[in-house]
Amino acid sequence: MKIIHTSDWHLGHALYGADRTEEQKSMLSQIEDLVRSESPDALIVSGDIYHTGVPSTTVQRLFTESVLRIHSACPEMVIVITAGNHDSAAKHTVSKVLWETQNVHMVSYLADGPVIEVPGKGWIAAVPYINERSMPEGLFQTILDDIAQRNTGGLPVVLSAHLTVIGSDFDGHEDVRDRMVGGIEGIELDALGTGYDYAALGHIHHAQTVSGSGGRVRYSGTPVPVSFDEKFAHSVSVVEIASHGAVPVIREEEIKNPRPLINIPTDGFESWDKVKAKAEAFPKDKPCYVRLNVEVKDYLPSDAKATAMSIFAQGEARFCLVNARRKEESEKKSKALTVSEFKAMEPLEVAKLYASDTSKVFGEDLEKLFKEVEDEVKNAARNQ
Repeated sequence: MKIIHTSDWHLGHALYGADRTEEQKSMLSQIEDLVRSESPDALIVSGDIYHTGVPSTTVQRLFTESVLRIHSACPEMVIVITAGNHDSAAKHTVSKVLWETQNVHMVSYLADGPVIEVPGKGWIAAVPYINERSMPEGLFQTILDDIAQRNTGGLPVVLSAHLTVIGSDFDGHEDVRDRMVGGIEGIELDALGTGYDYAALGHIHHAQTVSGSGGRVRYSGTPVPVSFDEKFAHSVSVVEIASHGAVPVIREEEIKNPRPLINIPTDGFESWDKVKAKAEAFPKDKPCYVRLNVEVKDYLPSDAKATAMSIFAQGEARFCLVNARRKEESEKKSKALTVSEFKAMEPLEVAKLYASDTSKVFGEDLEKLFKEVEDEVKNAARNQ
């Protein structure tokens, strides 16, 4: 059984107000070309089709027309598309019956039927995003056991899901908190159950085969970067499974972005003068988005953003933002607090500690605003 595994398209995503349709069309066209050349038995898209639960009509049309072209590139191929946490389950499933006429299975709810047969080739357990608190205990194993009873021919079994597996590489994600990434609570690897040959996962943006899975559990990652912190190659995965029980053979196929995300400097942070000089020397005819990473002792020059905008005023390179962090904060190691120490801290101290640990600049204006809000909250509490 041969599958192409992709996820996290985030169609409709805008980067600091910049429309990314050009990049998303290019990505979808490259997937179409890959399907045409590989002739897979199945294409699996493991969630986060859209960046928002209310995509525009234009973005929905892009999705529809692209999936129809991908289907035409290999009409015998089964296409399985599950809803992710960024998707609206209701919108995802509204045309389910129509899509099935094109061999496309849109799975938004468990009630949609998570077991999909690829005739003569294998089985797919397609599980959409489910809030961890609503997930039935032993869900994955129950579905896999059902497939095991029906899989009389001993064909390969693929599990698709959109979730966070603890122990994965979360590089590229800013919102990592203990067991939670991107708002999704993590689960242990063994919670996926047993009986699958390959688990096609979505949600984590860094493409990887999960450690400890014996080469069977993989995130395909984003085919187009969503943030400047995704400083890695972007791809889709071509997976071949010789038989049920065999270890999958996985190949990454790079997706080239016509307008890449560029950090200046490439790694780390530098002083404003050094970053400014590099920005001025950067080729402005190169189509890309640019972020300037600046290390400051006190504060950025007040005209830093205006200066950066003027540097990139002409050409194809689009300036997005100045990403600043304090030098002393970058050198400071986080101090573990006891519960009693944490309770003794003032709210402003906690906010500043958070800003320090996340390399954010907590300036005078923000401190003033924080104090105003804190006073309002205290006054409201007194009047209750």
